[in-house]
Amino acid sequence: MDRTVAFVTLGCKLNYAETSTMVRSFEERGWSHVEATSAADVYVINTCSVTEHADKKCRNIIRRLHKLNPQARIVVTGCYAQLKPEEIASLEGVYAVLGAKDKGRTVDVATEGPGGIFNTPRADAVNFMGAYSSGERTRSFLKVQDGCDYFCTYCTVPLARGASRNISIAELTAQAREIAAAGIKEVVITGVNTGDFGKTTNESFLDLLKALDKVEGIERYRISSIEPNLLTEEIVDWIASGTKFLPHFHIPLQSGCDRTLAAMHRRYDTEAFARKIEYIRSRMDNVFFGIDVIAGFPGETDEDFLETYRFLERIAPAFIHIFPYSRRAGTVAAAMKPQVQECVKTRRVEMLEELCDRLHKEFCKANEGRHEQVLFESTDKGGRMFGYTRNYIKVERPYDSAQIGQIIDVVLP
Repeated sequence: MDRTVAFVTLGCKLNYAETSTMVRSFEERGWSHVEATSAADVYVINTCSVTEHADKKCRNIIRRLHKLNPQARIVVTGCYAQLKPEEIASLEGVYAVLGAKDKGRTVDVATEGPGGIFNTPRADAVNFMGAYSSGERTRSFLKVQDGCDYFCTYCTVPLARGASRNISIAELTAQAREIAAAGIKEVVITGVNTGDFGKTTNESFLDLLKALDKVEGIERYRISSIEPNLLTEEIVDWIASGTKFLPHFHIPLQSGCDRTLAAMHRRYDTEAFARKIEYIRSRMDNVFFGIDVIAGFPGETDEDFLETYRFLERIAPAFIHIFPYSRRAGTVAAAMKPQVQECVKTRRVEMLEELCDRLHKEFCKANEGRHEQVLFESTDKGGRMFGYTRNYIKVERPYDSAQIGQIIDVVLP
């Protein structure tokens, strides 16, 4: 009898890479992968816990899946599972809850049992679940690092993911070769604190980049979110020297106000951040910067927020990833006063969204008429296909199956 498994993935690209790896493991054991709208035998939910909204969304999904098939085993893993396992286990239909240490055992527990709560303290989360995403013809997310030792005052991720750790460059290049063998042209390097790679194996992030650059078949690399203090001039210089790594950087800022940055325990000030952006632009042309910002951190005054707004105008990123501050139990910021009212957070988010829209349009306009290379993706949306330039500008064309998964020269309109 055919056994079926469905997945729901919440949160970051790292979770998507891990889920994709679980899918392959189930399929290797003869299970069929179905959509989560079907009545599957097993449901696996890979959770996020960055915000209270993410926790609530997970609980609602569990209730919906249990209603869809009351006999199914619901297995929950990910950050929410590490932080609040009893809360999840109390929900009807939940078979097992696996924290950071046991995430790699998800397939075994789901298929063979026994169920229950599998959760250990952060200090014991030393296992590394190697992972990369598959299923897309154009792009794969490769997990190179897990955990974080930074303990920013607003963040539960170090508690949920454990200490910074990684596998070796040799293992990661072997995974990159597997990705290349599947015909995938682009790899996004991802982790919790990606640039912190190397602590476990006494290797360096730059050495990893150099080794991946040599993998035949992979034509483009992007670096997922990387802390500004870990994106060194040496790394920038090497990328700019003529490599497969693209002029696209996702760098967390969180605030453009030095007082707020200090309260967050971030490891830089605004001038250091601005110098980093300026240096990268001096070494590469037409760079796409995606910048993370938190609106409404405890104690953020209107003037503090305006400092952030003006700073973002000054550095002019191509995109702003905006997060209203979410109070998380167990963090230092949860006890800080005053907490910013929700209506104030909402207003600030709206202002930042308008700024993001304006800056993104300006970035695209500045690239008009340039010759660029686009990797087109397989999705057919109403007879149209989409792809991204080296510097992450989305390009739309009439669907042409011959160009899917190919890097095509275009002139940007």
